[in-house]
Amino acid sequence: MEENTAAASGEKGRAARALFEQGANCAQAVLGAYAEELGLSRETAMMLASPFGGGMGRMREVCGAVSGMLMVAGLKYGYADVKDREAKKRTYRMVQELAGKFREENGSIVCRELLGAAGKDTSPIPSERTAQYYKKRPCPCLIEFAANLLASYRPEESEEKE
Repeated sequence: MEENTAAASGEKGRAARALFEQGANCAQAVLGAYAEELGLSRETAMMLASPFGGGMGRMREVCGAVSGMLMVAGLKYGYADVKDREAKKRTYRMVQELAGKFREENGSIVCRELLGAAGKDTSPIPSERTAQYYKKRPCPCLIEFAANLLASYRPEESEEKE
């Protein structure tokens, strides 16, 4: 019940957006918003997600917000037993559902496509975080969407559809 209230209020999305606005990359922002709930230190979450910003090291591949969302989903609902084929199937279904909902709402899960012209810059040098940077980028909204999507996600509803 508590999670539904958080999802409805957008608490996770706002927390993720705030982390991004403090300088976190997209993946760090989403995972960081969930770190405490997942039993991770903020430092561990930031380090784990650090390579996934800019669509994986600014290569503009899978959006960092999506990567962060899926890291959280794996920690919340994933599997550890590598021989458990049913758990693997459930996890892959979850990934496809979450990524599909993100794509449906935002048009893509690929950073370069989401960023448009700004997505052509694949230099490993991060952009300066200026007011203009935040105005030009859809990232804060995408991060907020990903974190809130995950807060409202119920894997048991997917299993019922089978």
